[in-house]
Amino acid sequence: MTDDQYTELNTALEAVFAAARAHLEAVKAADGRIDDDGVWRAYVELNNASYEYDERLLDAFGEVTPWDVDAIDPEEADRHFGAGVDEEDVEVADDPYTHVVSIRQRRDYRVPSVAALIRVAEAARQTSTNADDEPEEPVESVSEAVLELLQSGDGSLAALEVPELEPLDGIVAVAEVSAPLDLDAYEETDGDGPFRLEEGDRLVGRLDEHPYSDLDGVETA
Repeated sequence: MTDDQYTELNTALEAVFAAARAHLEAVKAADGRIDDDGVWRAYVELNNASYEYDERLLDAFGEVTPWDVDAIDPEEADRHFGAGVDEEDVEVADDPYTHVVSIRQRRDYRVPSVAALIRVAEAARQTSTNADDEPEEPVESVSEAVLELLQSGDGSLAALEVPELEPLDGIVAVAEVSAPLDLDAYEETDGDGPFRLEEGDRLVGRLDEHPYSDLDGVETA
């Protein structure tokens, strides 16, 4: 290894130190702000300095660092994440879409054990309510248990990803409708009306969902 190579390697290492310090200062200055441009740029600099040092260390000694990183194009990264883009340079859309995009989803589950599902729902209720709240009626059915899980998860279907519910086939439909959903137009007991396409609405397409177990079986076969 020549003296020039040693110098280049040391220079690359010093660049990592400098970039790490700059990144830390940017994080401190952001003070918890999300998507801060300064933090993002400092991150890119630290990433690229680490990549450069790793490459030079590999070329010189066949050794690597623990930093498994790839080089990032700063300009491409700014375009992708919107960093450094002035609001004046952003074109304001002057062609609003005349339709409303409506997403409709159905997901079915098999219940291996009713008792186990009810126990999970009761536990979810206890963790999502305050101790001062008045006691509620116990969960007594599968439907009540599923509703309890959804409520404890703020309506997210991710709350149903529990071993006590075995996923079956599902479907996601994308439609264009002329008017947004009006909840007051349907009774609470009407489970069909809010999902029905009216005259002039158009089904764009659908995505079929299959349980992971079925997919694994297909890949294995």
